[in-house]
Amino acid sequence: MLNIKHYIWVIFLLITIGINAQDTVHSDPETIQNTIDFRITQAQYDIDNNNYYPAKKKLEEALNLAQSIDNKKSIGLIYSKLGKLEFIIEEPTEAIKTLTKAIEVQRFAKDNINIAETYKTLGNVFMYLEDYEQALTYYKASLSLFEQENLSEFEAEVLLNEGKTYMALKQYRKARERIDKSLALAQRFDLTKIKSSALIHQAKVYYFLNDDESALKLGNQGLLLAESNNYTDVLNNGYLILSELNEKLGNYKLSTQYLKNHITLSQSLLEQKRKNLTPEKKAKFILDSQTEFQKEKEADLEKLKIEKGYSKLATILSIALITILSLLTLSLYKNNNIRLKTNNMLHKKNGELILAKEKAELASKTKANFLSTVTHELRTPLYAVTGLTTMLLDENPKPDQIQHLKSLQFSGDYLLNFINDILQINKIEANKVDIEYEIFDLKKKISDVVSALNNSALDNGVTIHFEYDEALPINFKADQIKLSQILINLIGNSIKFTNDGDIWVRAIKVNNIKDIYTIKFEIEDNGIGISEEKQKHMFESFSQGSIQINRKYGGTGLGLSIVKGLIDILNGKIYLRSELGKGTCFYFEIPLKHTTEQVAPKKNKDYFKNITELEMSNIKILVVEDNKINQMITKKILTKMNLNCEVVDNGEEAVDLVKNNHYDVVLMDIHMPGISGIEATKIIRTFDRDLNIFALTAVTIEDKMQEFDEAGFNDIISKPFKQEDFEKKLYKAVIGNTDELT
Repeated sequence: MLNIKHYIWVIFLLITIGINAQDTVHSDPETIQNTIDFRITQAQYDIDNNNYYPAKKKLEEALNLAQSIDNKKSIGLIYSKLGKLEFIIEEPTEAIKTLTKAIEVQRFAKDNINIAETYKTLGNVFMYLEDYEQALTYYKASLSLFEQENLSEFEAEVLLNEGKTYMALKQYRKARERIDKSLALAQRFDLTKIKSSALIHQAKVYYFLNDDESALKLGNQGLLLAESNNYTDVLNNGYLILSELNEKLGNYKLSTQYLKNHITLSQSLLEQKRKNLTPEKKAKFILDSQTEFQKEKEADLEKLKIEKGYSKLATILSIALITILSLLTLSLYKNNNIRLKTNNMLHKKNGELILAKEKAELASKTKANFLSTVTHELRTPLYAVTGLTTMLLDENPKPDQIQHLKSLQFSGDYLLNFINDILQINKIEANKVDIEYEIFDLKKKISDVVSALNNSALDNGVTIHFEYDEALPINFKADQIKLSQILINLIGNSIKFTNDGDIWVRAIKVNNIKDIYTIKFEIEDNGIGISEEKQKHMFESFSQGSIQINRKYGGTGLGLSIVKGLIDILNGKIYLRSELGKGTCFYFEIPLKHTTEQVAPKKNKDYFKNITELEMSNIKILVVEDNKINQMITKKILTKMNLNCEVVDNGEEAVDLVKNNHYDVVLMDIHMPGISGIEATKIIRTFDRDLNIFALTAVTIEDKMQEFDEAGFNDIISKPFKQEDFEKKLYKAVIGNTDELT
């Protein structure tokens, strides 16, 4: 806080700068910029003192100067402050238009910090308009940018506003979680006003959660802090909340006093605002805005048409994917029933046994062919959906489009995970899963899994507790990926079926013989529990507790089947104990080999930074792909990696180009008109044995592995792929072993 002497000194300094700036305003850009900064500072002082129209005039002067030297950062900042000013004087429609203009300029200037501030203001405008979902979208966008810029102190106010929004939506537990985070940051960075407001609003949350004792305690703390610092707007809200709370508790005299304080302060604040909003001033302000509004009206309508068209496209894609997914699920479910019936037939007469075996083999082949065909047909459009979504998210979409894109991204990821689950079950049943041993820190691995799932847990009001037996060593040599997958499935299940409860994750030593430790992993919750009848079938494919549970909680019923299969592969056993309404505990025991070797240091995965000094302009990639959308996506990814590429849509042309040109890598699709990618690769290998050729394919890799090896592919990239894996394989091919990059 500035004392009065410091305050006077600052004002004197600003006036001096302002006078000097006025004398030299027409000189060099640096002097003009000083004048712009001074005008912005003056305007902010006026806003803080409720002198709104003088502030607007100063901001407009600053805007003209900024435009004269084309300083995008200053232009964006001024539009943002003008939009905030319009919101203060209760012109929300104009505020949205001005703030949107600010974002467009700030994006161009890559001014992420001020974009985050503008998003926050837009969130406040939509909160005022009671468009709570839109408000949350902007708050989340603001938080994301503040986190990206490591500006934790600026997150406190946004989190508080998020909490208020969730309160308006009556999602009180989410509101409590956001306000708790805001309080922690306010305490850490000594943000007294935010702290007082957060305490008062947290009191209101506890009021609705019927925790009156906590509500009263928090409310009194917040009010005391606001009174000692004369935060009138916070006090006004605090008086009202404490009035309601004391009325609920039967403290009617105190409730009445707080209500009187609220009414008196509200009238004072309203009168102060009215002084700065005379009819003449307001009319002038609206008149100045009308011209700009008319100019932008048509553009806004055009944008709305585009957005509606985009939403329609997203809906069509989603329906198409869901339809294919439903057919796949139905077919696999029927195949599963056929397999079960076939197994029962194996216990019948010898003559029937031969027939059953033949039917089982036929069903297995049919299923394998079906999976290979359908997964390819699913992965191809899925590559387009996930690729286009990622591209659009990377290209600074509008905040109101981010939510739609993230929903589409989530749907694509969900569908891909579902396909992978089906394929993994198929691999487990066919005994095609290999164990990959590596040294890892077991305690850290479990802790990382818990951390990764913690946000989902918090959304359900769940607290995860992790306990690691002190008798256990840290480093083991085993398949950590499969162990992670088991834990993610089991903990994820517990989160899904637990609301406002607890989950305990434990690693316990059972025994050890030399360096082989038998470890018991427990995942226990106090959720809805499982009936005894349903427990018998929990590890079967497509098994859920009931139709009602499936509808309420979602899921495919494949997770536990995969878990059991993976635990069997790791030579372990899984058990279940549960009581309906009281919770569930899944626990499994597996042997792990202890090692004294140290975990290898983590490599830097940012391959772009590792090769900044290398000359990339001479590296050439040939993309052989017949699907136009996939061509565009792959080319966009390669361009982003600073790699040159050429695209052809058939195998014959690819062979001719490789004969007559030099390429460092060929990305070869498999299914194409004319000769296939496999045939094209075989031909290329007759005259070039050293060229790096990758199969960029949506087919099921396991079924084609022998064919790929025989054709002469160096490696396989399965569509849709993880960006990191794609980059690593390409850079390894063009510059050598990326494991050496640190």
